[in-house]
Amino acid sequence: MYRIFQTMLVALVLFTAVPNGLRAEEALRDLVNALGEAKLSDMDEHITALAKTGDPKVVAILEALGEGNLYARKADGEVFLTKESGSSLTLIDPISGESAGEAPKAALSKVKVNNGVRRAVRSALGSLTLLSPDRAARLRAAQSVLQSPNSDALGAIENALAAEKDSEVRALLEQARATTLLISDRPVVEKKEAVRLLKENGGREALSILSSALGSADETLKPDIEAALAAIEQTQALWAAGQNVWYGLSLGSVLLLAAIGLAITFGVMGIINMAHGEMVMLGAYTTFMVQEVVRTSFPGLFDWSLAIALPLAFLVTGGVGLALERGVIRFLYGRPLETLLATWGISLILQQSVRSIFGPTNREVGNPSWMSGAFDLGGLTITWNRLWIILFALAVFAALLFLLKKTPMGLQMRAVTQNRRMASSMGIRTPWVDALTFALGSGIAGMAGVALSQIDNVSPNLGQGYIIDSFMVVVFGGVGNLWGTLVGAFSLGILNKFLEPYAGAVLGKILVLVLIILFIQKRPRGLFALKGRAVEA
Repeated sequence: MYRIFQTMLVALVLFTAVPNGLRAEEALRDLVNALGEAKLSDMDEHITALAKTGDPKVVAILEALGEGNLYARKADGEVFLTKESGSSLTLIDPISGESAGEAPKAALSKVKVNNGVRRAVRSALGSLTLLSPDRAARLRAAQSVLQSPNSDALGAIENALAAEKDSEVRALLEQARATTLLISDRPVVEKKEAVRLLKENGGREALSILSSALGSADETLKPDIEAALAAIEQTQALWAAGQNVWYGLSLGSVLLLAAIGLAITFGVMGIINMAHGEMVMLGAYTTFMVQEVVRTSFPGLFDWSLAIALPLAFLVTGGVGLALERGVIRFLYGRPLETLLATWGISLILQQSVRSIFGPTNREVGNPSWMSGAFDLGGLTITWNRLWIILFALAVFAALLFLLKKTPMGLQMRAVTQNRRMASSMGIRTPWVDALTFALGSGIAGMAGVALSQIDNVSPNLGQGYIIDSFMVVVFGGVGNLWGTLVGAFSLGILNKFLEPYAGAVLGKILVLVLIILFIQKRPRGLFALKGRAVEA
């Protein structure tokens, strides 16, 4: 008897469930078919009605609508998902997902879509996928409802927020809820809480959302929004100052790399080397050549291309510097004007040689994967290539300090800097110290070129953009003093970036030059003057 009753109960359940399923399917089909006859002004309502069904099939339908792949058959008004098939379209039933044959394009009319419809689709898709088991899908959905707020999606957002465990998705959902609350008909108390949350999160998005909400806000809510806007703007100003400091440090690291070789050359030898910028340029072209070989012969080693280029650039430019010192500069010691003119002529020769070999146009030097992209740190945007260049500049600086303080060559260089005659009388071969120092400075300039190739155009004129700034850094910091070069590079970099928004890039550099001239009038030897009998004489 029990078995008979159980069978009858199951049959009854099946009998009542099937018609309900059919009715739901037919209702969904009617909603989809309504899209084919809807006006653009009414599309939002139709999309919202589809989203409210919560049916997973709606996702594919809305995606097809947003992509312009939803067509209505002219004969009976049936709406289908479509795929291109030559001159015809393959029809796919939107409910079952099964093929419904093919039809010529003339027999179909495309369901109307514009940017407003696409925004409504994104919002609806966001609310439909907020409870997806896939974290990436939930994250995309949260971003979608945040970018396209819709008061009809508020309930779905709150349901998803109650079930969400992932901290990143939850934070986005909280922002989306706050944004949606401001355009809803919820009580003012809830809207004030939303304003508080947006104020805490801050950022440009919150600023934009609150600014948009201010005009239509309730009078009792406006003071809260205005206070939140003022607080966010103040915070943004502080982050903007921090971003300028970061840009200044980034520029300072570039100036440090370009000037650090010049500092030891100028300090030890007293040579005004106008060809120093061309050593930077040669280092950049060495990087280009290394990457060309790697791309054609060893593509799997591309991420190691800079590591390969660094020692090669040092050897190439160091060799050119050694040849330049031995062949030209050693005959011009004590004649600074002739040295300046000679090195300027050599810089023109090097530029034209590179122009003849590689052409006058910019050359592409790629970023390895570990130097590509950026990340956010609070309100700052940090690019990986700039960060690595700052670290590289500091590493080169530390290596040079070790060389000068802890090695015999560094001891001889310091002795020659402080008192050349006494160093010579003590048996130091000052001509070779000069030659090796010049080669070292040129080699470091070549390594600077490797780094600069990641953030600047590699062209024959690359070095010309840094030679004047490099001399300013060296003179401002103190000729021949590495610590002065470090402080001078970062100081001038930060000062430049703070002046640029108000004075422009060109006028900013002119103002920096004027300030340096005034500073040198008071301290002719720079921030950190070298000491020694020859220096003080």
